[in-house]
Amino acid sequence: MVVGAGPAGSAAAAYLARAGLDVLLLEKSGFPREKVCGDGLTPRAVAQLIRLGVDISAPGWMRNRGMRWICEGKQVELDWPRLGVLPDFGLTRSRHDFDDILASHARAAGARLRTGVKVSAPLTDRAGRITGVTASRGPDQEPVRYRAPLVVAADGASARTALAMGLERDPSRPVAAAARRYYRSQARTDDPYLELWADLRCPGTGLDLPGYGWVFPLGDGRVNVGIGALPQRRRRPVDLRAALSHWLTRLPEEWGIREENADSPLRSAPLPMGLNRRPQYRRGLLLVGDSAGMVSPWSGEGIAQAMEAAEVAAETIALAMARPQGPRREHALHQYPTEIHRRWGRYFRLGNLAGDLVFARYGFRPVLHPRVMASPPLLRALARLLTHVAPDEPAQDGVDTVLHALLRLVPSSRR
Repeated sequence: MVVGAGPAGSAAAAYLARAGLDVLLLEKSGFPREKVCGDGLTPRAVAQLIRLGVDISAPGWMRNRGMRWICEGKQVELDWPRLGVLPDFGLTRSRHDFDDILASHARAAGARLRTGVKVSAPLTDRAGRITGVTASRGPDQEPVRYRAPLVVAADGASARTALAMGLERDPSRPVAAAARRYYRSQARTDDPYLELWADLRCPGTGLDLPGYGWVFPLGDGRVNVGIGALPQRRRRPVDLRAALSHWLTRLPEEWGIREENADSPLRSAPLPMGLNRRPQYRRGLLLVGDSAGMVSPWSGEGIAQAMEAAEVAAETIALAMARPQGPRREHALHQYPTEIHRRWGRYFRLGNLAGDLVFARYGFRPVLHPRVMASPPLLRALARLLTHVAPDEPAQDGVDTVLHALLRLVPSSRR
C-alpha cells in the first residue's frame, strides 16, 4: 500500500507494480490538482522520469539548458554538464498536471489508484507493526479500512502516517518555506535557463534573505515566480509575501511580472529538509519523499530525491517480499535506510551544516561572491554541488573528483 500519489508515491507504486506486486495507491485529492512547487526539474529528476518511461517529448514539457544566477548586478549562465551519466537538460512542467501524469503512469503499470481517500490513522498489530490504515472515502466520507503487509508513506510534509507511528521530526534539521505565483509573461516564458536571484533582502530589516528567488519559464505563456527561505534562529520568520513583493519591483517592467498579469493566487508550503525524519523504515512502514524530509538542504529541490528514493524503496520491497515473512524479510527491509544513507548521508549532512552556518544567516550572497562569479571552474563545481548533478562514483571529470573527495571528508552520521 502506498499512501499519497505525489511524485514519490506514484513512482513507488509504478516500480512496485512493474515488479509484479499487488499495489494499492491511495490519494486524498483528485486529479489534476494544484501543488506549491517551483515546477523546475534538474537532470537528476529528468533521469528518474526517463527510467519510469514517462514521455517527456509530449506537449507541455519544456526543456532548459541550465541555470542563470544573478547576484549584485552580475549574472552567469551555466549549462547542465554533459557527462553522459545524467541528461544534459532540465525540464519544467506545472505540478497542476505533473502529478496526474505520474499517477496515470502508476495505474498503467498495474497499480490500483483510489482517489478521494483520506487516510486518518494506521492499523497496527499487537507488536506495533503497521498492517494497514483507516480512512474516509468519497464525498460522503465513508469509513473504510485497507490492509497490506507493507505500507509506503508518501503523504508529504504533513507526514501524518509517520507521526502516527511514532516517527518524529528531528528538530535540529531545517524546515524551509516557499511561496510561488504564476504570471503571464511572453518575454520570459521561453527562456532557455532557470533563473535564480541570490541577492534578495528582507523588507523592513534590510537583512539578506536566507534563501533565493526564482523565475522558471513554462513555455505556455507563463512563468513560475517564487521565493524560498530557511528559518533563522532567534529571528522572526521571513514574511514571504512581503519579500516577494519587494523583489518583484526590481524585475524589468518589460517582463510583465506585475499584479495585473498574475495568473494564480500566491501559495506557500513547507519544505522539510536534510533527512529530518529517521529511520526511513520501521515496523512495516517505509518513508519516501517529503514525509522523510528528503528535500535537499542545498537547493530546496525535492522531486528528484523523492522519485529516486521511491525506486530504492520499491526494489527493497520486491526483494523482501520474495523472502518468507519473519527475520529474513525484516533484514532485507532494513537495507532501505542503509542505501538512502549511503547515497545521500554525507551530502545531506554537509548541506545541513552549510545551511546552518551560511544560508540561514546570510543567504546565497556569500556563496556567489564576485570572485566566484568570475571563475568558471568554481562556478561549475558549485553548480554541481548545489543541484546534486555530480554523479556517484566513479568520477566523470576533475570537478567530480574534487566533489567526491570533499564528501569523503564528511564524517558519517548515524542513521
